[in-house]
Amino acid sequence: MNADDDYFTLLDRAKENLPEVGEVHERFVVPEMEIFQEGKTTVIKNFIDITDVLRRDPQHVLQFLLRELGTPGNLEGRRVVLKAKISPVQISDKIQSYTDTFVICSECGRPDTKMNKEGRTLIIECEACGAHRPVNVRKCIKNDTVKGLKEGDIVEIFISDVGKKGDGVGKLVEYLVIVPGTVKGSTVHAKIVKISAKTAFASITQEATTR
Repeated sequence: MNADDDYFTLLDRAKENLPEVGEVHERFVVPEMEIFQEGKTTVIKNFIDITDVLRRDPQHVLQFLLRELGTPGNLEGRRVVLKAKISPVQISDKIQSYTDTFVICSECGRPDTKMNKEGRTLIIECEACGAHRPVNVRKCIKNDTVKGLKEGDIVEIFISDVGKKGDGVGKLVEYLVIVPGTVKGSTVHAKIVKISAKTAFASITQEATTR
């Protein structure tokens, strides 16, 4: 038996010893929100189910939503009642933003984290990889504070129209901003990637919303 035969014999033996089913990691999935509107209010029926999966204090998640959506609201049992008509897409995007900011580990990408407070700083500690980081809530530039755009800026912009190629278009002070992948009537957070004269090209960040 030559060296090649030895190699293939060992390879076959290794294959025979492999387990039939490999280790499976449970996929992290936030429950689909059950949302309906009652008059001028919006109800998230399974709000507590969502916070249970996120492993976060329902009041903390609620205060984030109310601040980001710009509406009052309150927790009633296992549901949340928002005092305005809010689209499901917008709420879903805000929950995703909360998850990315306060739940997912920035090092290993897993949701196995807990949130603590050190002084006035919120700290995310990952139980999977041991990472330890302060919560970094990224702030965007509002329309009324923009004096001049530059590449790399994160801006909040209302998509008022759609161009011939299907890209969303908005106006930011004196700039025409083109944001691919957006729809008319949405408000998004986008990163400026290129500026030409008074036209800017941007890409959606993870904080995209729809109103």
